[in-house]
Amino acid sequence: MKIGTIGTGSIVDLFLSALKDIDGAECVAMYSRKEETAKPLAEKHKITMIYTDLVNMFADPAIDFIYVASPNSFHFSHTYEALQNGKHVICEKPFTSTVRETERIMELAREKRLMVFEAITTIHLPNYHLIKEQIGELGPLKLIQCNYSQYSSRYDLLKAGETPNVFNPQFSGGALADINIYNLHFVLHLFGAPQSVDYTANKHPNGIDTSGVVVLKYRDLVAECVGAKDTRSKNFVLIQGEKGYIHVENGANGCRNVSVHLQDQAIDLNEQTSSNLMYYELRAFKDIYDNQRYDRCEELLKHSHSVMQVFEKARQSANIVFAADQQ
Repeated sequence: MKIGTIGTGSIVDLFLSALKDIDGAECVAMYSRKEETAKPLAEKHKITMIYTDLVNMFADPAIDFIYVASPNSFHFSHTYEALQNGKHVICEKPFTSTVRETERIMELAREKRLMVFEAITTIHLPNYHLIKEQIGELGPLKLIQCNYSQYSSRYDLLKAGETPNVFNPQFSGGALADINIYNLHFVLHLFGAPQSVDYTANKHPNGIDTSGVVVLKYRDLVAECVGAKDTRSKNFVLIQGEKGYIHVENGANGCRNVSVHLQDQAIDLNEQTSSNLMYYELRAFKDIYDNQRYDRCEELLKHSHSVMQVFEKARQSANIVFAADQQ
């Protein structure tokens, strides 16, 4: 499993650090528009090949997979082009900007018989699987509360009059796309598509959401997903049933510690040994690739599609428009 990366941000550094612990996987090339931008990261991870032309990287026969960590608005085009050139893809969250983009990727991947994975840590974490195993002990479920809030240093730039990518509708930015997406994955992988979706957001004058609350309504369950890039909070998940509750410390993105509370008993659970959360998703992707489990890849793609449907409905309910919506 030989990988070429697109992007040079901190997420790529984490990805490359996690990759070192995956047997039989390595990064053999990096892409950046400017070589000097990629050089420090390439040297840190001992990557000798830096491309400044994507066409050339896509044509490299030594590369099996492309890891897409470009700005959100480029996720679709970079993934689609990689597939057209016969490469498997690992694409960062959010998978795409629109449902239609996701569907076009799914169609092409099936046509080319190639694997595409959304790099979302939550659903691959050992502690998340523990939650799935324990949730039946809670009896009939009533409420889920998810809060993942992280004050962004780029929010200060936004207030100062600049428009960084993460707060730019042209680049498919915003709190829902960047941070609340973890909460959506957490809830939807447990319970599937909701009956209704409503997003109430704090919005900048440019139309992007800086924080907000998504309410997902199921037949007998209500899930509240809070995501903020303009404030800080104690991050958590609470799953509440008639017989008890599950508390997930530090939020849905990491599921760092899980405690199950039934009547007067509390059981703490933690099976995660790696501090780099990306290790677990990479381990899962490598196993699926090695065993040619296209069925499992398809299951994950269908989940990503479901999340994108809810993501799009949430944006529409809050009147958040991306440039990609006009394409």
